[in-house]
Amino acid sequence: MKTKEFNLVKEGAVRVRIAPSPTGYLHMGTARAALFNYLFAKQNQGRFILRMEDTDKARSLPEYEKDIIESLKWLGLDWNEGPDVGGDYGPYRQSEKTDAYKDYLEKLLAENKAYYCFCSQDELEAQKQYHMSIGEAPRYNGKCSGLDKKTVKKYLEEKKPSVIRFRTPAKKIVFEDMIRGKLEFDSGLMGDIVIAKDLLNPLYNFTVVVDDYEMKISHVIRGEDHISNTPKQMLLQEALGFIHPRYGHLPLILGTDRSKMSKRHGDVAVSTYRKEGYLPEAIINFIAFLGWNPGDDKEIYSLAGLIKDFSLEKVQKGGAVFNVKKLEFLNGFYIRKKSLEKLALLCLSYWQEQGLVGQGSADMKYLEKVVALYQERLKKLSEIIELTDFFFKEPEYDKELLSWKGSDDKQTKASLDKLEHLLSKIKEADWNREHLESAIMPEAEKSKDRGLMLWPFRAALSGKQSSAGPFEIASVLGREKTLDRVKRAKNML
Repeated sequence: MKTKEFNLVKEGAVRVRIAPSPTGYLHMGTARAALFNYLFAKQNQGRFILRMEDTDKARSLPEYEKDIIESLKWLGLDWNEGPDVGGDYGPYRQSEKTDAYKDYLEKLLAENKAYYCFCSQDELEAQKQYHMSIGEAPRYNGKCSGLDKKTVKKYLEEKKPSVIRFRTPAKKIVFEDMIRGKLEFDSGLMGDIVIAKDLLNPLYNFTVVVDDYEMKISHVIRGEDHISNTPKQMLLQEALGFIHPRYGHLPLILGTDRSKMSKRHGDVAVSTYRKEGYLPEAIINFIAFLGWNPGDDKEIYSLAGLIKDFSLEKVQKGGAVFNVKKLEFLNGFYIRKKSLEKLALLCLSYWQEQGLVGQGSADMKYLEKVVALYQERLKKLSEIIELTDFFFKEPEYDKELLSWKGSDDKQTKASLDKLEHLLSKIKEADWNREHLESAIMPEAEKSKDRGLMLWPFRAALSGKQSSAGPFEIASVLGREKTLDRVKRAKNML
C-alpha cells in the first residue's frame, strides 16, 4: 500500500498535537515530545494542540490533567487549542467524544470492516501459546470473523462478553518517516486487532485515528514506542476514508547505562523536578538535546533559540541518554544567570516552606545578600535550605566542630577570645567584608596556620563543615548576631 500523505508544510496548514493520558503526572519523555511538536509548529507558523486521551476512565484523574496543564505552561509550551482554551475542532478530551467514536465504529461494522469477537480469554491464550510455540508473533486467528448477523445478534442479546475487531487487510504498508526514512510493514502478521471493548468504550488505536482526523492533524511527532501502532492506524485511516498525516518517531530516552529509561535514571514527573528547584529554561534546554543536536558545539539554548535552529532533520535515530549530571550543569548555569532579586524570589518559597522565613513580608534585601553567597554553588534551588538555614536560626553543632585539625579546646577558646575582642572594636557603620577581613586577617596570619582562627570563626557562625567564608557570613549576619554566635561558641567550650 503506497500511502497518500498530507504535505501541509508548503500549504501553510501545519497542525501538530501532544496527546497525554491523564493517568499520571507529566513525565520528561512526554515533555520532550511536547517541545518537539511545539518547535515544529512555531517554525512552520502552525498550530500546537493539547488533547487529553482520557478513555481509561478508571485511571484518568482531574489531578493528573491539572498537573499536565500546569507543567506544560510552566515550561512555556503554550498551545493554540486544548481542553482549557477551546478551539474550532474540539472537544479536546476523548471522554467527551463518545458519540463520535460510536458513529465511526458503527460505520466500520456496517461496512463489514469490523466485527464482534466473542472468543474467551482462555481461547485467546491458547492461540497465543500456539503461535509462540512455532516461533511466530501472536495474532488472532479470525475465528469469529465469519459469524453471521443472526448469531452475532443472539450473542449480544445474551450479553456474551465480546470486543470489536478490525478486519486487518493483508498488505504491505510503506511510508516515509520524517526522522527514520522509509519504513515497511506486513499487515498480514498483525491479525485482526481489537479497536473497542464495545460501542461506548473504544481503544487507543481507534480513538487516535478519529481524533487526528477530526482535529485536522497534519503531522504526528511522537516516540518510537509508537512505531508498531502506526501501520495499524494507517489501515484504520484507509478504512474510514481518511488521509494520512505525516509521521515522525523520536528516539527512545535511555538511562546512562543505555537501558530503557526508568525512575532510577530520573524518569520522574516534571513537577518533581520543579519542586526540587530546577528552572524551566534548564529543563527545556536539557530535553531539547534528548535526541536532537544542532550540529556544532553549542550547548546553551533558550526557547527562542530553539525555535530558530531546531529541525527534525537533525533528530537522531538512536536512543538519547538522560544524564542528570548534564541537567544539573545546565540548571546551575541558568541559576547563575539570574539577578539576585529574581533568585531570592525563587528561593523564598523554599525558606517559607521550612518556616525559616515568615509567610508575610520578607526582608528581600537580606535574602539577596544570602543568595549572593551561594549563587555560584547552587545546582538546584532546593539546596538553598541546607546551605543557608543558619542565616535564619541559631546553628546547632557539637563543640568538636569548632576545633581546627590538631588543636585542642584551649587553643580554640583562645582564638575565639581574640576574635571577640577584634570584632567588638569594629563599629556598626564599618561592618562589611572588607573591614572584617582587614581587622582579623593580620592576627590570623601571626599563627603558622591561619586555620586556627578562621576555622572556629566560620564554624561558630554557620555550624557546618563547609559553608561560605567567615567574613562573607559575618557581613550578612551583622554585628550583633556575629558577636552572639562567637560568644555562644566560647560558652560551649
